[in-house]
Amino acid sequence: MKTELPLALFLMGPTASGKTDLAIRLRQAFPVEIISVDSALIYRGMDIGTAKPTADELSLAPHRLIDILDPEESYSAADFRQDALDQMKAITKEGKIPLLVGGTMLYFKALLEGLSPLPAADPKIRQQIEQEALTLGWKVLHDQLKEIDPVSAERIHPNDPQRLSRALEIYRISGKTLTELTETKGERIPFNVKQFAIAPKDRAELHRRIELRFSKMMDAGFEDEVRQLYARGDLHQDLPSIRCVGYRQMWDYLDGNGTLDEAVFRGVCATRQLAKRQITWLRSWSDLTWLDSENIDQAFEIIANTIAS
Repeated sequence: MKTELPLALFLMGPTASGKTDLAIRLRQAFPVEIISVDSALIYRGMDIGTAKPTADELSLAPHRLIDILDPEESYSAADFRQDALDQMKAITKEGKIPLLVGGTMLYFKALLEGLSPLPAADPKIRQQIEQEALTLGWKVLHDQLKEIDPVSAERIHPNDPQRLSRALEIYRISGKTLTELTETKGERIPFNVKQFAIAPKDRAELHRRIELRFSKMMDAGFEDEVRQLYARGDLHQDLPSIRCVGYRQMWDYLDGNGTLDEAVFRGVCATRQLAKRQITWLRSWSDLTWLDSENIDQAFEIIANTIAS
């Protein structure tokens, strides 16, 4: 007899779309436990610029997988998948439903489909690539990637040395491109997943929300938060934590590049670009129910009906 898979809920969406508010409401009404799916919320001391749930919000609805790392540390999609599956199994064991909430689409994809069989890091080849970058510059290495793997080159920015180095390393180790290897999926998630995405129907409304949120972040002390990180002395712009949207632009300002107003403007623009990328990911997603940010009551009812059925 076939065993029925336990239910899990995915609540995805672009930044500033209202995911947290809806998740908290669901947590208060149903036996769900929230797992954060956000590559920025994992870092301690990065609260304001990541729009991390407040202490009050967390008391109403605790979130798992936030504040688990120092900003100096890195965290991969494979790390997330393992941690999330461990949490999901623990939640199910308690007789509750995992509710995964966030906007890091790569994490959702890794969790849902499993991970591709990518080769382990090779320190020798990695060092060779770093030396070439020092001699030739990352732009030249990005051009190399364009030649061998145009799909990955389109996705990876020339100023993203970590991902650029990894894509070249994979090719040099295996003779196959990152694009080729990621077409082979790993083990699928052992849950009955119901997927939802929340966003405003009007793009202009999403832009308004992003600008408003950035303004509130500045009022709440975002500049001081980044100054504290900057003052540590062990953090730099090539770390995944400091590359987070908003932090990168503020860091650039603290490095003496431009005014604070310009940093805020660039931060808002970068957040809009992030939201656009998130929506593009979601439009290619299968088995997805779209929810309207401007009708939270209806969104709540749609998910409530899924839980009840």
